[in-house]
Amino acid sequence: MIARLFWLATLLVAGTAALAADRPRGLGDVKDVRYWSHPDYTRVVVELDRPVEAVLRRLPADASRGKPERLFLDLDGIWVGREWQDGVAIDDGLVHRVRLGQNTRRRARLVLDLERLERHRLLHLTSPERLVIDVYGARPNSEQLRWPAAGKKGSETKRLSTSLRRVETVVVDPGHGGRDPGATGLRGLREKDVNLRLAHKLAAELKEQGFRVVLTRPDDQTLELEERMAIAESSGGDLFVSVHANASAHPATRGIEIYYLNVNDQRHNLGVAARENGISRSEVDSLQRTLAKFRVGEVSLHSERLAEAVHTGLASEFRQAGNAPPDLGIKTGPFYVLFLSTMPSILVESGFLTNKKDATLLRDEGYLDDLAEGIVSGLMRYRKQAIPPEKES
Repeated sequence: MIARLFWLATLLVAGTAALAADRPRGLGDVKDVRYWSHPDYTRVVVELDRPVEAVLRRLPADASRGKPERLFLDLDGIWVGREWQDGVAIDDGLVHRVRLGQNTRRRARLVLDLERLERHRLLHLTSPERLVIDVYGARPNSEQLRWPAAGKKGSETKRLSTSLRRVETVVVDPGHGGRDPGATGLRGLREKDVNLRLAHKLAAELKEQGFRVVLTRPDDQTLELEERMAIAESSGGDLFVSVHANASAHPATRGIEIYYLNVNDQRHNLGVAARENGISRSEVDSLQRTLAKFRVGEVSLHSERLAEAVHTGLASEFRQAGNAPPDLGIKTGPFYVLFLSTMPSILVESGFLTNKKDATLLRDEGYLDDLAEGIVSGLMRYRKQAIPPEKES
């Protein structure tokens, strides 16, 4: 009996060694595959342990071979072996399944078997390295579609365009949180704490004005970027406001900034974007050119108008309150959290944690109240401007 067990153990070790020997040296790995189903698109995220250049290609359906329409991309220098041989079943009306296999000894292949497709896009994100694949299309009406928990309000039919729908739901995103404190300022003031306090004040004020509010994080929790945006996108939101606090190597720098996303290369803003994105300045420099181009169009135009309305609201509020920090104006920058949103979106930097005067204000409940009231005043201004003429009463 002992001899037999020893023989079986020897075979197992030999088989494992043989499998490991099949893998060439120096290849990277697929760390995880995640997905979220939104009302009008599905997002698939593939996390890798190294950057990979990839091109997403489309294959038509082949009825003679029983092949559905597919999207695929090749991952050079990546090994998947047998770990992902069962793939990831989605079955949400757009994507049937995600398959991963070893195409050659030094190249893996990712395949999305589709049910419907109108258009698609591929994004490369860093820290960690991720490929984000968005598949857009009109889903069939079905009560069995699995939406994210935060998206129970979301419709299963395609939503009206930004220009045609009323502003009812505002997604408020307190930046950072949990294991990610964001910037740390004078006397240990942490960005994540300031952001959360401001977000709760903003949510309360918005509800008083008749808005529906969704908080991406209601408390001090860690949220991955994809999870943060899954909550936002699946909520049926009409506007997205991400609140942050700033930091600078120059203690004298202070003031409020409002950002939206477009293609303009404002190089002096890249440092802010790098810090908020959690990547290096050199990486965000290329991000400015390669990512922002996807967001030019209707939503970017509305984001600019939203930024202008909130800027006006803040300026008016602080003229009355008399405790205004410097107005640093409206700027553009390649922020992931803005880029990954499909609704009009802005990012508000509420002050500099590293400046003595701003840090004192950011600890003050009255200042945060004034900030919240100014932002809400701007959102109400935007809502009034955005009401389609035939809907106005």
